[in-house]
Amino acid sequence: METMLAARLHLPSHTLSMEQVPKPVPGAGEVLVKVEAAGVCLSDVHLIDGGLQPQLLEGDTVTLGHEVSGTIAEVGPDVTGLTVDDRVALQAGELRKGVVYTRGVDYDGGWAEYALATAESVIRIPDGLPFEQAAIIPDAVSTPWAAITATGDVRPAQAVAVWGIGGLGAHAVQLLRIVGAYPIIAVDPNAAARDRAVEFGADLALDSADPELAKKIKQATGGTGIDVAFDFAGVAAVREQALRVLALQGRLVLVGIVNEPLTIKYSAPFVVAQHQIRGHYGSGPTHVPQLIRLTAGGRLDLSRSISGVFPLAEAPSVVDRLVRKEGDPIRLILRP
Repeated sequence: METMLAARLHLPSHTLSMEQVPKPVPGAGEVLVKVEAAGVCLSDVHLIDGGLQPQLLEGDTVTLGHEVSGTIAEVGPDVTGLTVDDRVALQAGELRKGVVYTRGVDYDGGWAEYALATAESVIRIPDGLPFEQAAIIPDAVSTPWAAITATGDVRPAQAVAVWGIGGLGAHAVQLLRIVGAYPIIAVDPNAAARDRAVEFGADLALDSADPELAKKIKQATGGTGIDVAFDFAGVAAVREQALRVLALQGRLVLVGIVNEPLTIKYSAPFVVAQHQIRGHYGSGPTHVPQLIRLTAGGRLDLSRSISGVFPLAEAPSVVDRLVRKEGDPIRLILRP
């Protein structure tokens, strides 16, 4: 039996280990992808520490990795339109009997030498798009894009604010410029993250600990407040802070994951101002292809998003690097 190296998470013990496992064989409607790059995300960290629990996984062990690109190594029966050596990115999830299963969460992902994927979840990428950049489009870029264009429904010239300028928030700033939001206000306690936000296109970057934060946001928006606020930090205090600066009929979009109660401290102002809170998770089937076209066409620059590339065998130490925020990374990449 042919084997391959994979990063396997044992959920009961919260243990991530490098193991030799059987190399998958594509079945009907599937392809086998030789992994060239796989992103390391805070969601992976939450899976390891137990903050995020798979809901559809069979068993208690899974290969992590939901941001994946590579080349097709084998094509299973009944697959048309895809051939060996095609350069591809993989959607972060697959639809099975009306239910979305997340790659690297509910079934084995791409922190491995090879990954299985249904043909429907495979998207060709152009020759000029590096594998490292293509890998992070599913999730790191597509999640904020879907949050902005679908859940948040941001329109041109609307005032927006982004809390948390990490892997997703930094891309949100870039994407908000593409859709024409103004002003774009970034909020983060980390000075380096605020500097990055300005570099990526924010009109104003503020410290979340600034006692005059609300006043400065009001000034920047001409006194009206924020039309659409995004919580990419996954911090309960952020939500209260964002709700206090929303404009009339403003909405707060929750993207960051936190296992804490969602509360509205002052419900009367919330109701009178007709505020909304919307939850957001992942992206739809059209978002990744849109972003691949935007990146290939020069509208979106992801070259600054790759903070480091490491061998697959170093996956546990790379996760630790992300936990410690060593080098203030946007996205760290594993390469088999």
